[in-house]
Amino acid sequence: MKQKTILTIAFILLAIPAFSQLDTYTTTGLEVIFSLADVEDNGVSQSSILRFAPVFNIETMLNADMSNRFGLFTGLALRNVGYIYGHYTDPEDNGNYKKKFRSYNIGVPIGFKIGNLDKMFLYGGYEVELAWLYKEKTFDGGDKIGKITGWFSSRQELFQHGFLVGIQFPYGTNLKFKYYLSGFHNQDYVNSAGFKPYEGLNSNVFYFSLNLLLFRNLDFYEY
Repeated sequence: MKQKTILTIAFILLAIPAFSQLDTYTTTGLEVIFSLADVEDNGVSQSSILRFAPVFNIETMLNADMSNRFGLFTGLALRNVGYIYGHYTDPEDNGNYKKKFRSYNIGVPIGFKIGNLDKMFLYGGYEVELAWLYKEKTFDGGDKIGKITGWFSSRQELFQHGFLVGIQFPYGTNLKFKYYLSGFHNQDYVNSAGFKPYEGLNSNVFYFSLNLLLFRNLDFYEY
């Protein structure tokens, strides 16, 4: 018992200098999203249409830099994410339509940063999101013929998750790629007419985004 106690105390004493060098701070950044999706519609691979989402995407990060070469981060994000599908077949009338699917999500990322944290570095991680506001628009040709909205809608998977990688440039700009491992739709959802509108529609959203001040505060640029 004494040996374990001595080893524990020794470990704590050795760890104190490392933690004393820990630099913690928060940053808040904006994200401009360009999203697509891997779509498999009843076993057939289909293409999606690029979706541009400049608003409202905002993230606050809690950074913990252990040195000027390595750090960790977590935080909270509000994100507008979805995709556009131009070959949707409605099971009620067998019509072919274009659909715009999106939701506002609250996300919690966790990840690491490696490189020169004062200039350019790479980062990666994992993020869990809660989808809280759903919207779906239907188009026939160029005409919008329907819209569905809902809070915490059972039309989609409420909890989504995926991995992210990116690169931070020296002066505040940042490029990120994110891929959702979870499907966008709840394929078991049954509508009021008794149909399953998303059955067989397996869609994994992914996006590229341009970020501003995600890991940088304005005081980085004071002279």
